[in-house]
Amino acid sequence: MTDLQIAKKVILKPITEIAEKFGINPELIEMYGKHKAKIPISCIDKTKADLSNLILVSATSPTPAGEGKTTISIGLSEALNRLSKKTTVVLREPSLGPVFGIKGGATGGGYAQVLPLEDINLHFTGDFSAIEKANNLLAAIIDNNIQSKTNSLGIDPRTVTWKRVFDVNDRALRKIIVGLGGTNSGVPRETGFDITAASEIMAILCISKDLSDLKKRIGNIFIGYTFSNQPIYAKDLKVAGAMAALLQHAIKPNLVQTIEGNPAIIHGGPFANIAQGTNSVIGTLMGMTFSDYTVTEAGFGCDLGAEKFLDIKCQSTDISPKAVVLTTTIRALKYHGGADLKSLTITNLEALEKGLPNLEKHIENIQQFGLTPIIAINKFESDSIKEIQLIKDFAKTKNISVAVADVWAKGGEGAIELAKKVIEVVESNKTNFEPLYKWEDTIESKIETISQKIYGADHVEYTSNAKRQLKRIKNLGLDQLAICVAKTEKSLSDNPKLLGRPRNFTITVREIEIASGAGFLIPITGDIMRMPGLPAHPASEGIDISDSGEITGLF
Repeated sequence: MTDLQIAKKVILKPITEIAEKFGINPELIEMYGKHKAKIPISCIDKTKADLSNLILVSATSPTPAGEGKTTISIGLSEALNRLSKKTTVVLREPSLGPVFGIKGGATGGGYAQVLPLEDINLHFTGDFSAIEKANNLLAAIIDNNIQSKTNSLGIDPRTVTWKRVFDVNDRALRKIIVGLGGTNSGVPRETGFDITAASEIMAILCISKDLSDLKKRIGNIFIGYTFSNQPIYAKDLKVAGAMAALLQHAIKPNLVQTIEGNPAIIHGGPFANIAQGTNSVIGTLMGMTFSDYTVTEAGFGCDLGAEKFLDIKCQSTDISPKAVVLTTTIRALKYHGGADLKSLTITNLEALEKGLPNLEKHIENIQQFGLTPIIAINKFESDSIKEIQLIKDFAKTKNISVAVADVWAKGGEGAIELAKKVIEVVESNKTNFEPLYKWEDTIESKIETISQKIYGADHVEYTSNAKRQLKRIKNLGLDQLAICVAKTEKSLSDNPKLLGRPRNFTITVREIEIASGAGFLIPITGDIMRMPGLPAHPASEGIDISDSGEITGLF
């Protein structure tokens, strides 16, 4: 049975009933049909949020198909609710890039889903569209100012860093020329598109605390330089107010429900390999305001989403998790042990053992922050008893709790053991969270700290272009921003072919982008692209809609 077929069997509760269960007056929410709603930011109570137990779900380095952090997050929240812990799961919104590309949707799977999954994966409440419009309004204003003879700031087109965005994987848009067609069509210049999930507007939406903070951050977006070498920011173009107006509804978190009828907040959708990889600060604080336990996930492995969650989001918001669930799968560890992708369903203890160092490194990464990891083995039908026992034996040697989570097949029931271990860690109160670096450290020090302590690199090298950008950033006084590395998710290194736990390697920073509105710098490593491409046979080939309006092939 497919995820969609399972979802179709569920009788959804009215969202007003979910809101009431959540503890919110149903009259306060803004309805988007019967099963979706937006929650006013005014409902957040930081004092109450500080009393909630925040649980972060991360993972080992994935296979190309992903390892089920979202499914584990949802299943864990269901299990905690079954154990009488008032729990909300807080997730990111899906991007159409993966939906129509390789990975598919991002609403969990099997009996651990958030619903209505078709709506959530296809447009949802329009947040991504609003982010695109705000981003592209700024792009249009920049080009208009360059063209203007009466209202020009003297922007040098060659220095403009701002790109347009589009929420579909489209490699043809990575580098383009705009302004062709003569004097009435603008000034020709080279630019490009990023995917919407990598937009600084997305990052700003997800790091802002309220509408005022959002507007201030938009104004701080770095655009480029004038011909007289003066920096230009979005506030200089007097566009921050209009952009914030476009985002007035998108900034409010979305309330939906899990397959077992518990509340779920889904808000924001930055990728973890090219952006900060976590849902919005507002969404997380909303969940924490109304819950004893709040379960949230961070994209890809602990080297990406988790590191950014802890060093960027936690530092900027003054929150920290009480425990970290480290999701892994037997297939992923066999993949990192050298097994071929096509053979991952075949029992292979040798490859599994060779892949354990990848798990070991991610455990160490969590512990470096003073946090306690719990290993969650996301169970697949092909997993053998011997393979599961091998991971359990390994965890025992590291004195790490481990639980098999069969949430796809059993929902919350399949995560009871995991939930009990999470509660045990939380109630032991042994966490001593400490960020990896201080924002006031030098840029080089921050990048090297992440590269050496989290990735395991020996050295960091900078291209001549990156060195020039470093100098400009320091001259702009932006060197005390956080660091959000763009790096492949396929490896702990910046080389996707180096699987397992690579050693004796160098991280190469080829350029550094400024996201001063979001409050961080983006060192871009390896061949990582901020506009992904589609595979030869994208998932969109299998998606259709019947004359009666029933969607098929989405999952």
